[in-house]
Amino acid sequence: MAFPYDEFDTADVQTYPLASRQSKVTVDHFAKAWDPASGFDTWLASLPRLLAAADLRAVVDAMRAARQAERGIIWGLGAHVIKTGLSPVLIDLMARGYVSALALNGAGLIHDYEVALAGATSEDVDAVLGTGQFGMSDETGRGLNEIIATGVGQGMGIGQSVAAHFARVPPPFASVSLLAAAARLGVPVTVHVAIGTDIIHMHPAASGEALGAGSLRDFRYLTSSVAKLAGGVYLNCGSAVMLPEVFLKAVSLVRNRGISLDGLTTVNLDFVRLYRPETNVVRRPVAGIGKGYSITGHHELLLPLLAAAILTAG
Repeated sequence: MAFPYDEFDTADVQTYPLASRQSKVTVDHFAKAWDPASGFDTWLASLPRLLAAADLRAVVDAMRAARQAERGIIWGLGAHVIKTGLSPVLIDLMARGYVSALALNGAGLIHDYEVALAGATSEDVDAVLGTGQFGMSDETGRGLNEIIATGVGQGMGIGQSVAAHFARVPPPFASVSLLAAAARLGVPVTVHVAIGTDIIHMHPAASGEALGAGSLRDFRYLTSSVAKLAGGVYLNCGSAVMLPEVFLKAVSLVRNRGISLDGLTTVNLDFVRLYRPETNVVRRPVAGIGKGYSITGHHELLLPLLAAAILTAG
C-alpha cells in the first residue's frame, strides 16, 4: 500500500529546559587563547579538553606517571618514523628515561643502519625498480647480514647484534642512530622480521637461520619487557601489521604465565587508523585492565608534540 502525503503533527511534542539537560560539552572544555610569551606548557593547557586533545593529555599524564613510578615505556616503531627524521627526538627521550625498550620492524632497522652509516636513507623505489637496482646497496645488504649472522651466532638477537656492533665500531652518524643510542644508553632494542619483506633478504649474504633465530630471540626479549608493563605504556608508531601482531602475542604469553598488566596504557600514533593497531594495541590488550588511545596525525608533527608535552607539562 502506498502512503499518502501526510504531515506529521508536532503540536504536542514534549520539550524540556535546556539547563536541565546533561551536555557532553560545556564552556569549561573550550580552548583558551594562548599568549606566546607564556611558554609551551600554557599552550598545552590552552587546548580544548575534548577528543584528541584530551587523549593527548591523558597519554602525556600516563607517560609521566610511568616514568616517575619507574614503570616501563616501550616504543614500537615502524620505518616511517625514522624516515621522517624523528630519531633525534626519540634519542633525547631515551636519554631522559622515557624509553625502556625499543621494538623495530625490519625496515626500521635498515633505515637506522643506513642513517648511521651514510647519513642518508630512503631510496626512490619508482626510479630504480625497473632497472633491478632497488634494495641492492652493497653496504646495506652485505653489512647488515654479516652483523646479524655474527651476533646471532654469539647468542644475541638482531637488534642486540647491530647495537653491539655500533658500540664496537661507531658509525659516522652515530649521534642520530637509534641503535647506536640504545647501545650507549643500555636500552634494549629488538627487531621483528618476516622473511622476504626487507631488502637485505634479497642479498646473497642473507641467512634464513640467522634471521629466524634472531627474530625469535628478539620476540622473547620483547615479551620479557612487556611482562614489566603493569602501570606502564606501550606505543605503536607507524607499524600497521608486524608490531601490533607481535605485541598481541607477547601480551598473550605474559598473561599465560599469570603476570599482571593492570594499569597498562596503550597508544597508537599514525596518520590513519587501521584494523590491527586499533584492535591489537588500543583495544584488546587493555580490555578491563587499562586504557587505550588512538591519536591520528603525521608522525613528524605528533611525535615532537608528544615529546615537548611530556617534557614541559606540569
